[in-house]
Amino acid sequence: MTIEPLGDSALIVRVVDEFHPETSLNAVLLALRHLETAAIPGVIELAPAYTTIGAFFDPTQIESAAADDSPFDVLATKIQSILNASAFAQQVEIKTSVIEVPVCYEGEFAPDLDEVARHARLSHDEVVHRHSNANYRVSCVGFAPGFPYLSGLPSELATPRRASPRTEIPAGAVAIGGTQTGIYPRKSPGGWHIIGRTPLRLFDVRREPPALFHAGDQVRFRKISREEFDTATS
Repeated sequence: MTIEPLGDSALIVRVVDEFHPETSLNAVLLALRHLETAAIPGVIELAPAYTTIGAFFDPTQIESAAADDSPFDVLATKIQSILNASAFAQQVEIKTSVIEVPVCYEGEFAPDLDEVARHARLSHDEVVHRHSNANYRVSCVGFAPGFPYLSGLPSELATPRRASPRTEIPAGAVAIGGTQTGIYPRKSPGGWHIIGRTPLRLFDVRREPPALFHAGDQVRFRKISREEFDTATS
């Protein structure tokens, strides 16, 4: 484990060196839960990623024992102590959710389904079947508020990102980018191949918490018709 500065009010805790969908994510989530439980004064937010945890802090709230100790050094020492403690070897409960995501893979909702099918050498129906029947896990949330990066995509569906990104992708677009699948929570640019759309609202500031997905959550896609989609959004 290494800890590195990220500007003057954040640091990166590298929990593991290489990403693996199960083992590294579990290690990151375990470390995250211990840091959350410790409730270190001055830490504003903890953000998990594939192999790291970002710790954002208020430098004025980080108490130091010596005048020449920097907030980074003080916080890094505290984090190192917490994660190296014997208590870290003990399991803590990692609460995650199982979320079903309805997806319409039809018509204008799936402008890149042809390309993915060609690349995978499969029919449209087979691409949809394999995509909607796989088990996924949220590796991390980022890029845009609420955007879930999902591991678990069947290897045969892995498709390189588009050579020319789109300037505008609609909210709810379900897409494939390399070996991952994801869902655009709001209208934004993007270079992933779009194969469907969900009526779910992934991020809502009026909801608590605002983001639907969190690291570690399990996700299943469910194929729906255009009529079901329209009913859900009416």
